[in-house]
Amino acid sequence: MTRLSIAIPSKGRLKEKSEEWFAKSGFKLRQKGGGRGYSAELSGLGDVDVMLLSAREIATGLIEGQIHLGITGEDLLHDLSGAAETDFEVLHRLGFGGADVIVAVPAAWLDVETMADLEAAGALFRERHGRRMRVATKYLRLTRRFFAERSVGEYRLVESAGATEAAPAAGSAEVIVDITSTGATLKANDLKILQDGVILKSEAALTASLKAGWSDESLAPLRTLLDGVQATARAKTLSRLEMSNSVSEADMSAIGLTMINERAALCPSEKVREAARALTKHGAGTVAITTVDQVFAPENRVFENFVKQVS
Repeated sequence: MTRLSIAIPSKGRLKEKSEEWFAKSGFKLRQKGGGRGYSAELSGLGDVDVMLLSAREIATGLIEGQIHLGITGEDLLHDLSGAAETDFEVLHRLGFGGADVIVAVPAAWLDVETMADLEAAGALFRERHGRRMRVATKYLRLTRRFFAERSVGEYRLVESAGATEAAPAAGSAEVIVDITSTGATLKANDLKILQDGVILKSEAALTASLKAGWSDESLAPLRTLLDGVQATARAKTLSRLEMSNSVSEADMSAIGLTMINERAALCPSEKVREAARALTKHGAGTVAITTVDQVFAPENRVFENFVKQVS
């Protein structure tokens, strides 16, 4: 038997947003040992192991099968994995931690706007300087893969240990591959993104390991978690209608409502006012519109599709 293991970012905005996301889905995080603790509990999930790790540690743990489930950036997952399709499955993109992995060159390189231009510039650079153009990055695997796909070979990688965007000005590289959310730091360092130089659009994602040992014990709380996530997402698109008089299921169906009981129904939020007016014409009496927090359904396709992969 294998208990479900979940890893959550241990600090910063990514940790705060992850906690908020879990809470909205009905699972409140309680960190053990105060703010310096590296284990936690998620209410509503039962007996599971919750760890607080760095985003890179989480990505590595998922890829190697040491962790069942985690929140980390897609950029790290794709850079650290040699075979994403067999290492991990992104279950939900979370809408925060967004950034792009990009190729950037000095803004003064007026003739270099595309990856094809970069290959030509690399050949010219080697001819003039007797060495390959240097590309500074923390994303070694992503860079090699992307440059090969674009037939760019006139370069050599320099692994970046500090602020990658400063490498060209410091003279340690001519080109960079880095992550950016607004591009402001690139502009401040007189760099520009190539027109076709977006390698990956990344954001924080709830990700499951395909290498971990999955059992009924670990899959059961995963289903509970994904049901809560799905219920919260569904509730954002629906409103509840409450009526002072009873209305038949046939009349509700004709209006396009999902019946809860004779005096309550669910309706797509964008049509809720129109539906409320229609109900009054069907003898519903007074109709109130309210919001809903979660709407559960018997099926969960995300969970079902994942189970097929690990069965």
